[in-house]
Amino acid sequence: MLLEISIKNFAIIEEIALNFETGMTVLTGETGAGKSIIIDAMNMMLGSRATTDVIRHGAPKAEIEGLFAIDENPALQQLFEEQGLEWAEELIIRREIFQNGRSVSRINGQMVNLSVLKAVGQHLVDIHGQHDQEELMRAPLHIAMLDSFGEDTFFATKKAYRETFENYKSLRKQVLQIQKNNQENQARIEMLEYQISEIEAAALSLDEDVQLEQERQRLLNHKMIADTLSNAYAMLDAEDFSSLSNVRLAMNDLQSIEEYDVEYKTLSDQLAETYYTLEDLTKRLEDLVDGLDFDGNRLMQVEARLDLIHSITRKYGGQVKDVLDYLEQISKEYSLLTGGGTSSEDLEKELKSMEGQLVALAKELSQGRHTLAQELEAEIQQELADLYMEKARFQVRFTPSKFNREGNETVEFYISTNPGEDFKPLVKVASGGELSRLMLAIKSAFSRKEGKTSIVFDEVDTGVSGRVAQAIASKIYKIGRYGQVLAISHLPQVIAVADYQFFIEKVSDEFSTVSTVRLLSHEERVEEVAKMLAGEDVTEAARMQAEQLLKRPS
Repeated sequence: MLLEISIKNFAIIEEIALNFETGMTVLTGETGAGKSIIIDAMNMMLGSRATTDVIRHGAPKAEIEGLFAIDENPALQQLFEEQGLEWAEELIIRREIFQNGRSVSRINGQMVNLSVLKAVGQHLVDIHGQHDQEELMRAPLHIAMLDSFGEDTFFATKKAYRETFENYKSLRKQVLQIQKNNQENQARIEMLEYQISEIEAAALSLDEDVQLEQERQRLLNHKMIADTLSNAYAMLDAEDFSSLSNVRLAMNDLQSIEEYDVEYKTLSDQLAETYYTLEDLTKRLEDLVDGLDFDGNRLMQVEARLDLIHSITRKYGGQVKDVLDYLEQISKEYSLLTGGGTSSEDLEKELKSMEGQLVALAKELSQGRHTLAQELEAEIQQELADLYMEKARFQVRFTPSKFNREGNETVEFYISTNPGEDFKPLVKVASGGELSRLMLAIKSAFSRKEGKTSIVFDEVDTGVSGRVAQAIASKIYKIGRYGQVLAISHLPQVIAVADYQFFIEKVSDEFSTVSTVRLLSHEERVEEVAKMLAGEDVTEAARMQAEQLLKRPS
């Protein structure tokens, strides 16, 4: 609910402050006094675009500030959380418009951009003017308005449908992407399949090429190796001449004199160590020579394996290690291109199953909406009858559409104002008087469901009079019973039923023009209503009629 609004240096307003209560408040005054300017200021406070034209002549900036009391509002609270705004039961919105065209907006002292300000404002105040039907006249918003009539069961179905739709959309995108990859990259996929198959078939081992090349060289040089080893063995321990035997004899000789000198002892030990090393080496040489056996088949196997390895390494890398690294790389690419290991067939089956769930939920949602539509049609029909449009007919029309977050059909409100006339979309209703009443009927039906804290009517009673004016007055008053209504009106019937009346007047001198506002007492209200009934020459009869009108509706 709007508790207070302060306006400074805005158009012809120098500085005013208005305090509001629950119920119905009217703004009255002569044409051009500044009543609509207050509504314009409220609009700008709530996020509408501003120009420097609104700044009072000679002032550096225009300032609008509003104080709101916030009841429980989950949607608004969620918006605050998303934007990082501090939630409080009282909300202060301030907007400043500067001469350089810049504007600054704050919510509870925290600066916000215009889009956030507008989003918050949509939850606080609903402003309706003569030429501005806002959301009532916007067909895409009708489905949300219809849904607001629903109960918990309906909202649970709607939530389930939306979750399923989002999951379906995500999965469908994934399936289409895989299919696209499969189509656009089929040649690449086929090449990767061939390369992976070829490399894996080779069954390469790390450093296998190095080890096989060493073995090949040993086999190719078998005779030279055998001759060398045999000669080394013969030099150490041949039958006709044995170096090992000579070393042994020298060792024995040194051992016989080692007791005579420490140096002899050292030499004897060193020679003994050398002898045993040579003895061990000779034994190993003997074993190697005895074990030498040329295997021609093994050489053929090694060379065949090396030929295969060289063929693979020439295509995919310098060495086996490089080929194995490349295999890992292309395996990852193949997995990515083919859907990370999940087959498109499995995903398509899952998508088909989810599609069935979506269709079933859409049908359930549609059935719920059709039931709500019948309830809404009956309620608005009654509201129209209360406004002396009993011959008018209201209709909610459904049109099949593609699946989206709201279901698989669109919703639009239609009206037939006279018997025999076809139904027309709400936006094509031409008569100003009929449009005013239609707006009030719809607003009255929705006001109990919308949850907005304040509703503003800017001369929506234009074009009506007599009993219709009285009916409109009663309807606006009843809307105010569900919250707060602020109305600008020139009709005495509307003004009289209000709980509070502010009088706006324009004061001019040769230098400036200023709008002022004051809250009227009961006596002042009687005089004002009497003037509207009788003109400037107020009679006692006019005052009595005004007193009668000012009695609250039951």
